[in-house]
Amino acid sequence: MRPLFRLALAVALLLPHTPLSAAPATTPRTSSGELQGARWRLDVPTGWNGELVMLAHGYEPVGVPQPSPMPANDSTAGLLAAGYAVAQSAYASQGWAVADAIDDMERLRVLALSELKDVHRTWILGFSMGGAVAIATLERLPQHYSGGVSLCGANLPGEQLANDLLTTLVAFDYFFPEAEGLPRQGLVSADAAALSQMALYQGIAAALQSRPAVAAQLATRLQVSAEALPGTISLHAMILHELATRAGGMPVGNLRTVYRGFGDDKAFNAGVQRHVPVALAQRYVRGKLALTGAVKRPLVIQFNNNDPSIVPRMQAVYPQLAERAGATSLLRVLPAVGGGHCGFVDSQVVEALKAAAAPL
Repeated sequence: MRPLFRLALAVALLLPHTPLSAAPATTPRTSSGELQGARWRLDVPTGWNGELVMLAHGYEPVGVPQPSPMPANDSTAGLLAAGYAVAQSAYASQGWAVADAIDDMERLRVLALSELKDVHRTWILGFSMGGAVAIATLERLPQHYSGGVSLCGANLPGEQLANDLLTTLVAFDYFFPEAEGLPRQGLVSADAAALSQMALYQGIAAALQSRPAVAAQLATRLQVSAEALPGTISLHAMILHELATRAGGMPVGNLRTVYRGFGDDKAFNAGVQRHVPVALAQRYVRGKLALTGAVKRPLVIQFNNNDPSIVPRMQAVYPQLAERAGATSLLRVLPAVGGGHCGFVDSQVVEALKAAAAPL
């Protein structure tokens, strides 16, 4: 996964930024620094076209080492070759950092404009979790952007995303109770949150292998392949628990949820674990992580084929929100390309960005 984004910016809050090692005139000019705890970098090609891309990266698990200075995203070189300046924030926090990232990216946008002086157009482009950052930014701060792109994006309101993750975990716990190597209380429990990523994955994979027919049924319902199922379930557990930590408790519940598609739905609904949301956390996802569909600038969305992380049911959400908000004239969904999660080549990224600038 690609490194799975408040305006009042006071100069006193900036750490001095320093250019990286000098480079020949034919290479991009790069500067870097830190803004309120978020490392950043700005790359400007020698043949700059006057346009700035704010690049929002995806989900990064808590604890992943962060090199300094901040390295460039995989797609930076292609954007620079196409003439765009690229500004990137590492975000002040790891995990499902959408709310923090929006603020971090806005602070960086202000800084980038002060450095570049003569920006004709500014775009926001996000991958995976960064897709949600890009869309939320276009909904909340449209005056600063000409448009944006969400690639392989988790383009769901926070509450809806959390509900989807919870469904995955309670379904696993129903079909694989007391799985060896996993907490007896299940994947939604605090004990599961304490497990390492590897221990979580291994326990889930072993349980799925013990009942392949049930695993196949679960994979079909979750819209992933059997091979991708252990990774998808462990990723959903990591994100939901990190989000619960950030929000101050479990942000969603399922007391009144009626589940369908799990085989014997009557038995499933009677036996599945029920959970109560924490009010404070519920307010967090409904507020900080809200998406309405009321996009106010051109937006391009594109996914990959057979993406195990952003599956078809997730891909359909934002277009439906935009239709209800009367904003479909600003939305363009490009055909899926490539495969896997965020499997885009440089030319596809550039073409998606150009599509955002094309007349609708």
